[in-house]
Amino acid sequence: MTISLGLGLPQMKQYDIGRDVASVARAAEETGYASLWVFERVLFPEPATQGLYGVPGLPWPDQYRSVADPLVTLALATAATGRARLGTSVLVAPLHVPFQLARSLASLDVASGGRVIAGLGTGWSLDEYAAASVAPFERRGAVLDELLDVCAAVWGPDPVSYEGELTTIAPSEVGPKPVRPIPVYLPANSPRATRRLVDRADGWMPVAMGAARLAEEWRRVQDVAAERGRERPVDVCARANARYSAKPFEGAGRQPFHGSVAQIVEDLVAHAETGVTEFLLDLQGATRDAAELIDVAAEVYEAARAAGV
Repeated sequence: MTISLGLGLPQMKQYDIGRDVASVARAAEETGYASLWVFERVLFPEPATQGLYGVPGLPWPDQYRSVADPLVTLALATAATGRARLGTSVLVAPLHVPFQLARSLASLDVASGGRVIAGLGTGWSLDEYAAASVAPFERRGAVLDELLDVCAAVWGPDPVSYEGELTTIAPSEVGPKPVRPIPVYLPANSPRATRRLVDRADGWMPVAMGAARLAEEWRRVQDVAAERGRERPVDVCARANARYSAKPFEGAGRQPFHGSVAQIVEDLVAHAETGVTEFLLDLQGATRDAAELIDVAAEVYEAARAAGV
């Protein structure tokens, strides 16, 4: 089965954003990557209130000390490409004013000729919430729901009108409008989040942390979709947080997508057997610079295609 492959754009501190985003985006598109993606981190707390992903004691990666703004990064990639879809994996919804984010995504979609995918989530970092959120951490689900409502309104026909907890839009013309309905992708980390995904989104954005686990989660999403009477299929793009090494990682404790190009492709083949048809490979964390990121991304792509995925 041939899957669609996406690549994470360079945002971390070892990259020259003004130069490297465009060069990596162009090279990835020329190689054959079908999509380009950004993620969001707004600060690096010292000391952190909580561990990475909320796991006690798990340290934040050093590269998170400086992460370029995701929408600025996508704008740079938009200007450098003409075919690849441009996605967010993910924007932390409560760190954004809903109306402004909806307008920014619409403008990016117009600038790119209709290539934007809006991956949205609620986040986990208490420190980021304390610094930048529009509502308390406990209200994160409600903020995401309102953002989805505001996007639907702003991207829809004029006059736009909306009344919510955070947002009031008097009847207005709001433009530019997206070229086409912007696909919205959501995570599904709880029963409530899964219902929101099935009822309100176009696609699902899981993290590929093992083929068996991904297959189980994918079946669960599909089961909920059937239970709730969803008629259209749920699209899916699984994020693979890869850690490239020139030498193979040895030992039974190797994490998925950690190791040599051959090991990364081996994991990709295993995960593709779950039926998930699109994977985002984020290789930027362990490559030294843009030149190495371009080379490794090309090598992984060619090896994956040679392996039949």
